[in-house]
Amino acid sequence: MSDTFTHRPIRVAVVGAGPAGVYASDILVKAQAKHDLRFSIDLFDRYPAPFGLIRYGVAPDHPRIKGIIKALHKVMDRGDIRLLGNVAIGTDLTLEDLRRHYDAVIFATGAIKDAALDIPGVELEGSFGAADFVSWYDGHPDYPREWPLEAEKIAVIGNGNVALDVARVLSKHAEDLLSTEIPENVYQGLQASPATDVHVFGRRGPAQVKFTPLELRELSHSRDVDIVLYEEDFEFDDASDEAIRSNNQIKTMVNTLTNWLVEQEERAEEASKRLHLHFLHRPVEILEGRDEDGAGTGKVAGIRFERMELDGTGNVRGTGEFLDYEVQAVYRAVGYFGSEVKGIPFDHQRGVIVNEAGRVLDDDGHHIPGTYATGWIKRGPVGLIGHTKGDAMETIECLIADADRLPEAEQPEENAVIELLESRGVEYTTWEGWLKLDEHEVQLGQQATTAGPVERERVKVVPREEMVRISRA
Repeated sequence: MSDTFTHRPIRVAVVGAGPAGVYASDILVKAQAKHDLRFSIDLFDRYPAPFGLIRYGVAPDHPRIKGIIKALHKVMDRGDIRLLGNVAIGTDLTLEDLRRHYDAVIFATGAIKDAALDIPGVELEGSFGAADFVSWYDGHPDYPREWPLEAEKIAVIGNGNVALDVARVLSKHAEDLLSTEIPENVYQGLQASPATDVHVFGRRGPAQVKFTPLELRELSHSRDVDIVLYEEDFEFDDASDEAIRSNNQIKTMVNTLTNWLVEQEERAEEASKRLHLHFLHRPVEILEGRDEDGAGTGKVAGIRFERMELDGTGNVRGTGEFLDYEVQAVYRAVGYFGSEVKGIPFDHQRGVIVNEAGRVLDDDGHHIPGTYATGWIKRGPVGLIGHTKGDAMETIECLIADADRLPEAEQPEENAVIELLESRGVEYTTWEGWLKLDEHEVQLGQQATTAGPVERERVKVVPREEMVRISRA
């Protein structure tokens, strides 16, 4: 152990205040006594409010997942982790600034961009990334307040939880979202949407879907929305049968889907909206509309798929049969992709910081001293919240093992970074500021409850400048 760290705490900057960043900070705090170490932790975020993807990447009608915020809130409310929000790493603070003020830096910046879908027509008007749409309906401060909801028939490409979230929000009646924290501009936009049919397309079969039983069951809770399935999509091979026998989660989802298929034949009356689930469809091309003269309109008019079949291993192969669907909008929910951090080696194929067990590596494969990664920016956008906690544990174990080799910060005083931010005019926010904003949003919900038809838990504040003003009041 460095003699320096016997006289002062090890200063650690954690970049990203979502679950990955909060978990890493919490594990560091709890590791102090066991390892006879002291840590002083600053948790940075580019947004004025904490909690990352839980605040800006989870559908508003997910109360159980939103409950994770309560656990994260409890960690931050202890007061042993300092939050510095509304600080952009790369502009407000550079990587060199972090290295000057901290002995170690942990990147927990997540993945917020849409993964690419390389098919013709993806650039047409009416073709959207699901991650962008999620950011809009979650009131992300850096996204426009309006969204072009003009389509009656919509295609959602993907068979993961995000695809089902997007489809559920698009097909739901807007007033049924009023009991959530949905921002007012989002409610108004969804209320005016003419959507009647939302189609979700997956490339593989019902036994290979990537969503969870909870997500699937939530589809049936939407009022006045019929779930429509197609018998020809229910194909199972040997690998599917084995998965159903050996995996209770897959068995539950297949049973649910099969029951819905049977029940739709007995449906007494039709709802005003429909949510269609399709399997064994590979997207080939987004089709452009044509005007009376045959010229392209630049807008989405349909989407073409190749019909797939299972090959016996649970994977699929093309049949050579192509199907066209008339839609006016396409949402691509084929995964998230990490964003590069300037000055940090990045794997452009996987969308992650180059690392081994959380230690960031240089171009020669050597650990960059004092530099670490955790969460989706470390392992890619896979796994649920529980995986994020285990992931953070691995990274922190590496940092602790390196404690006697960490490069010592030139300006480790806790107030030094605050003085730097203030000298640059950065309007940073704090945990105390979040408590103010949190209280303000709850009060807006109470006011809306008094004036409106339903009880509202809160109304989310969207404009960044308003969030900062309330937080710093």
